[in-house]
Amino acid sequence: MNSRTMPAAFLGHGNPMNALERNRYTEAWRLFGASVPRPRAILVISAHWYTNATAVTAMPRPRTIHDFYGFPQELFDVQYPAPGAPDVADMVADVVKPTWVGQDIDSWGIDHGTWSVLMHAFPDASIPVVQLSLNAFKDFDHHMRLGRRLAPLREEGVLIIGSGNVVHNLRAVDFRQPDRGYDWALRFDDVARETLQTDPTGVAALDAHADFGHAVPTPDHYVPLLYIAGLADTQPLDLLVDGHAAGSISMAAYTLGLDCDLSGTLSNEPAADLPDGFPALDSNL
Repeated sequence: MNSRTMPAAFLGHGNPMNALERNRYTEAWRLFGASVPRPRAILVISAHWYTNATAVTAMPRPRTIHDFYGFPQELFDVQYPAPGAPDVADMVADVVKPTWVGQDIDSWGIDHGTWSVLMHAFPDASIPVVQLSLNAFKDFDHHMRLGRRLAPLREEGVLIIGSGNVVHNLRAVDFRQPDRGYDWALRFDDVARETLQTDPTGVAALDAHADFGHAVPTPDHYVPLLYIAGLADTQPLDLLVDGHAAGSISMAAYTLGLDCDLSGTLSNEPAADLPDGFPALDSNL
C-alpha cells in the first residue's frame, strides 16, 4: 500500500494522432506522469470501451487495440506492451459490489483511448494496466456512483484515469480550426470547468444545459468524466491543461489530489490534426 492516496485524473485525449506528436497536451500528460508516485497499477476508464455490460480486463498480457480507421500505418504500428493485472481486476470487481463486473480474459485489451495518453505519461509501458468498460445501458448517476466506489483502490496504489473529452462532436469538426472551439463548445467547456472546480458531482446534471446536445451528442466520451467526479465527490478538481481542437473537441484535462502547476511550462503547439482524407464522420465514437 502507498503511504499516500494516489491521485486520479481525467485526460481529454481527442484525436489518436496525438499519440505520435508532441504538443501542449501531450506535454501535459508527460508532466502528469512524471508528477505522480509510481503506481502499483493503472485503471483506465476509456470512452472507447463502450459496451453492453460492466467488465474489467483481467488478462496477464492485454493486446494493443487499434480501434479506428482512416489513419496512417504509423499509428497502426504503435504497440503499448504494458502487462495486465488480474489481481487488480479482482480488486475492482470486489470494491464496486453489489454492481456485478465481468472478468474479461480474452476480448478487449488496451484501446487507443488508453494507450494514446499512457505512451506519453508512462512511455516505458512497465506499469500494469487494466480497463473498466462503460455500460451503455446505465445512466449518469450509476456511472458516478460506480466511480465513487472505486475510491479504495487509490489507497492501494492504483492510479485511476478517465480518458474521454468534455466536448466531443466528430460530426461537427472543422479542419480550419485546429486550436479553436465553436461558441457552444466554449460555453459548455466553461460551465463544466466551473462545476468541476466547485462541486464536481454537478457534472452529472449538465445534461440540462442548453449546449449539451451539441457538446455531447453521444455519451461515450463524457461518461469517463463522471467516474473521476464520483471519486472527487466534494473535492474540487484542478485544471491540468485546457484548449480545443477542430472546433468541436475539448482537450481539457483535470487532476484530483495532485499538486502539479503547469502554468508557463507548456508550449502553444495545438493538438494533432486529423489526417488528410479522413473518412466521412458518420459516428461520434
